[in-house]
Amino acid sequence: MTESTAPAGDENRTVLLRGGEVHSPADPFATAMVVERGHVAWVGSEGAADAFAATADDVVDLDGALVTPAFTDAHVHTTSTGLALTGLDLAPASTVADALALVRRHADAHPDDAVLLGGGWDAARWPERRPPSRAELDEATGGRPLYLPRVDVHSAVVTTALLDLVPGVTDLSGYHPDAPLTGAAHHAVRAAAHAAVTPAQRIAAQRAALDRAASLGIGTLHECGGPEISDEADFTGLLALAESHPGPRVVGYWAERIADAKDARRIRDLGAVGAAGDLFVDGSLGSHTACLHDPYADADHTGVRHLDVPEIAAHVTACTEAGLQAGFHAIGDAALSAVVAGVRAAADALGTARVRAARHRVEHAEMLTPEHIAAFADLGLTASVQPAFDAAWGGAEGMYAERLGVERARTLNPYAALLRAGVPLAFGSDSPVTPLDPWGTVRAAAFHRTPEHRVSVRAAFTAHTRGGWRAIGRDDAGVLVPGAPADYAVWHAGDLVVQAPDDRVARWSTDPRSGTPGLPDLTPGGELPRCLRTVVSGRTVFDRLNG
Repeated sequence: MTESTAPAGDENRTVLLRGGEVHSPADPFATAMVVERGHVAWVGSEGAADAFAATADDVVDLDGALVTPAFTDAHVHTTSTGLALTGLDLAPASTVADALALVRRHADAHPDDAVLLGGGWDAARWPERRPPSRAELDEATGGRPLYLPRVDVHSAVVTTALLDLVPGVTDLSGYHPDAPLTGAAHHAVRAAAHAAVTPAQRIAAQRAALDRAASLGIGTLHECGGPEISDEADFTGLLALAESHPGPRVVGYWAERIADAKDARRIRDLGAVGAAGDLFVDGSLGSHTACLHDPYADADHTGVRHLDVPEIAAHVTACTEAGLQAGFHAIGDAALSAVVAGVRAAADALGTARVRAARHRVEHAEMLTPEHIAAFADLGLTASVQPAFDAAWGGAEGMYAERLGVERARTLNPYAALLRAGVPLAFGSDSPVTPLDPWGTVRAAAFHRTPEHRVSVRAAFTAHTRGGWRAIGRDDAGVLVPGAPADYAVWHAGDLVVQAPDDRVARWSTDPRSGTPGLPDLTPGGELPRCLRTVVSGRTVFDRLNG
């Protein structure tokens, strides 16, 4: 791939990209694109591109590369992602002994850290089927404070030294002497652990996460912060860093309930676009804290519910009246029933049209029933979902089946039914719960472990690009058409195809007469596309185009 010798451009320069494949509904056979003043100015064929070459500041020879809209990851915890990238990651551990060895190595390598931070463990994948005990962690760290959240970040194992930093923790709900901490006890130790992160560590972690996202063709992140997840300084600091650091734009959600216009102003003053994201109605399936109608298959309870229907209704009503997006974290079927009932109550009070116009969101929305799906469609709720969850924990032998039984587990994450009902989808990772991996996310939705929940690659790609923009109320972005923001990525990819669950659709769509633009072949086991350049509003934020 070659590029002109003109000076490196920025958002004010005119750039002609040509000689590739441009994924655009404006021209399904496009091979060229012009970017001007941070927006797409033209998309078309190679012959017509000659007319722009003389006046362009930069001409990029794509040498057959694919150009697509940049991805939007609709659910991220940026600082935690960066800490996982720069700190102790237990995801590679395959046994408790492996995990303890990684803890020892990290402790030895960081003798000056006030609190050792890590995460990513999933005991469901280990033969022992248990996390490290407190005594084992005390020994591995030499008695130092350590905070290790489970991969879903809804429970954690810690050392005695960290507990000693939180007076009264043993009296809080969710404290278990010989099991992972949940609920209030978990939130208290997490706050103590994060308070030990220095400003320099925090900024370094945020930069690392933004840089990783840019290197993967991600142009926008939806940061899901809140008082039970991070703190206001972390949230506002990230938004400020994103304004100056060359990388993805960051759209902030702050998960705190509001009661009136004054509360709404405070949310906006933080820089958030909504009082949404991880406003917890329940927890997670892995930690047995998702709220269910019927008990877990492997535990004699139904999980935890943090908000009831009147509280949900009051929040949605206040947000709608203030013109602010509301949203909730809801995974279990009982939690989703509460959300639907609460939003319905707000719609009854304010009018369904007004609630629909606000585009309120539900994060995760895994254990949906047909009744929930119909209500989502009626109320205009966006399902902000994470297909990598199914790839990681779905299937007859996966964690979901262990927690719920095979039959209930098969109902989870019904993306095809959501699309058929007209429910808007926005895809994300919930990183660091699952990694930033946009093409892997598209693959996970297209090759869902439950075949009836699969969607076409094109539909999944749309949910991970345009869907994220629509989730924040923008219908003019996430697609490469004239006038749209110039958020795009350049990819090294193989042959372009059309993949759909119904082979009859795929056969017609690959016929040139259909005019359907192709996308990379994402069949499991194959190599995923490699990002060569990421551009946000015409500004290059990642580049190895000539590398």
